[in-house]
Amino acid sequence: MGEVLLEMRHIDKVFPGVKALSNVDFTLRAGEIHSLMGENGAGKSTLIKVLTGVYHRDGGTITLNGKNISPNTPKEAQECGISTVYQEVNLCPNLTVAENIFIGREPKKFGFIDWKTINKRSKELLQSLNIDIDVTKTLDHYSVAIQQMIAIARAVDVDAKILILDEPTSSLDEEETKRLFNIIRQLQKKGLGIIFISHFLEQIYELCSRITILRNGELVGAYDVDKLPQVELIAKMVGKDLDAVKEFDKMGAKSVPSDEVFLEAKDIGAVGKLNEMNLTIHKGEVIGLGGLLGSGRSETAELLFGVNQISKGEIDIDGQKVNLTNPITAMKHKIAFCPEDRKVQGIIGSLSVRENIILALQAKQGIFKYIPYKDQVVYADDCISLLKIKVSDREQLVQNLSGGNQQKVIIARWLITEPNLLILDEPTRGIDVGTKSEIQKMAVALAKSKGMAVIFISSEMDEMVRTCSKIIVIRDRKKVAEIEGDKISSDNIMKAIAGGEV
Repeated sequence: MGEVLLEMRHIDKVFPGVKALSNVDFTLRAGEIHSLMGENGAGKSTLIKVLTGVYHRDGGTITLNGKNISPNTPKEAQECGISTVYQEVNLCPNLTVAENIFIGREPKKFGFIDWKTINKRSKELLQSLNIDIDVTKTLDHYSVAIQQMIAIARAVDVDAKILILDEPTSSLDEEETKRLFNIIRQLQKKGLGIIFISHFLEQIYELCSRITILRNGELVGAYDVDKLPQVELIAKMVGKDLDAVKEFDKMGAKSVPSDEVFLEAKDIGAVGKLNEMNLTIHKGEVIGLGGLLGSGRSETAELLFGVNQISKGEIDIDGQKVNLTNPITAMKHKIAFCPEDRKVQGIIGSLSVRENIILALQAKQGIFKYIPYKDQVVYADDCISLLKIKVSDREQLVQNLSGGNQQKVIIARWLITEPNLLILDEPTRGIDVGTKSEIQKMAVALAKSKGMAVIFISSEMDEMVRTCSKIIVIRDRKKVAEIEGDKISSDNIMKAIAGGEV
C-alpha cells in the first residue's frame, strides 16, 4: 500500500443543537480502497461533505499529500484533486457522452469549442477503462451502469488523487457491479485513493482493504478487513459489545398471530430495489424487518405499498392476486404506510393537526367525497385522545409539535383509514425514550386488540426484540433469515446480518 495521501484529524462539525462530528480521524493511503461505514446518523455523509467543501468544519485539520487544505466549495475540493461520484448519476442525459465528460472545461481552438479533440480524448479516456462506446451519442442511450462509469471517468480525468464513490452499485445488477469493480481496481493500480461507501457487506469485503467505522458522530475505529469478522463489524456499527449481547426485556406479552393470512408475497423483486422476497403476513402479528441501512428494508415496504412496482413475483391479499400499482391501490386493499422521513414524506408543517390527520382518508375517498368538518373534528379528537398527542388544540400547526408528537399524528392519519396492514418505517427515530416505548406498545396493542398486521422496521435491534413476534432479516436486498419465538435476540439478528447461522 502506498504513502499516506489524506489525513483528517480531530474533525468537529456542529449544527444548531447537534454535534454531527466529534474529534473524528480518517486516514487514506494512495492505492487504497477504504470503506467508510456506519448506520444512519453516524456522520459518514457529514465527514464526506466536510472533505468535499460542502460544509465548513468547526475544528480539526485536513492534509492532502502533506499540505493543509481547507476547501470551501466542491469546486475547490475538485481543484485539490478530490472527486465524488454520487449514488444518483448527476450528469446531463440530453448531452453526449463526450460533452458530459468535458462540460465546464471544454478545450478550445481559435476561440471555439474543439469538438474533435473532445470526442477523441473522451474515447481514449473510456478505452483506458475498457469501456468502448460511441461518445457522440447522448447519455440517455446507455444503461445506468455505463452512466455510472462515465461519471467515474469524468471524475478521474480532472487530475483526481482521491475518488469518493457514494453507493455506486445501488442501481446495478451483479454483472454490472463486477464490471464497475474492475474499473475501480484499475484506478487503484494507478495510485488513486478510493473511499467506497456502501451498505453491501459482501462488496466491501470483496473490494476494500480497510474500514473506518463511525457511530453517533464519533470514531469507533479503523480496521483491516481481513482482521474484522462481519459479525464484529456489525456489533461495532450498532454499538453492541459481542461479549455482552443479551436478551432484552420483552416489554410484556407479544401479539400472537392468527392462522389467517392477510398478505403473501411470492418471490417478489424489483430491479435495483429488491432481489427476491418471500413473505407471509398473518393478521394479528408484528413482523420486524431487520438489517443494516440500505439492505432493502424500506424498499420492501415501498413495494408492498405500491410506491414502487414489483418486476417479478406476485402479491396475494386475502388469497387473491393483486397488482399494487400505486399507493391509492394499496390503500384500497387496506394497507397503510408511515414513511421513514416524517419531515419530507410525512407531515405537512403548514397544516393543522386536524388537517394532517384526515389527509390519507380524504385521499382514499377521493376529492369528490369531501369529509365534513364536524367529522374531521371527531377523527382528530379521537386520535389525539387515543395516542395521547400533546397539542394545545387540534388546530395547532403540526410543525410546532415535538418530533414524537409529529410521528403520532402520522400514525393517527393512517389509523383512521382502518387498515389491515400498518407499515411503520423507523417510527421511533429521533424521538424521546418515553414516546418510543408508547409507539412500541401501540404496535403490539393494535395487533392484539384489532387483529391488525404490523410491519415494524427499525435500526434499533433492542426494540424489535421487545416488540416483534417474527423478524425477517434482509441483507444485500435479499431475505437471509426468519427468526421466531425464543430465537429472537440481538445476537441472532447480528449473526444473520453477518451471514452466519442462527
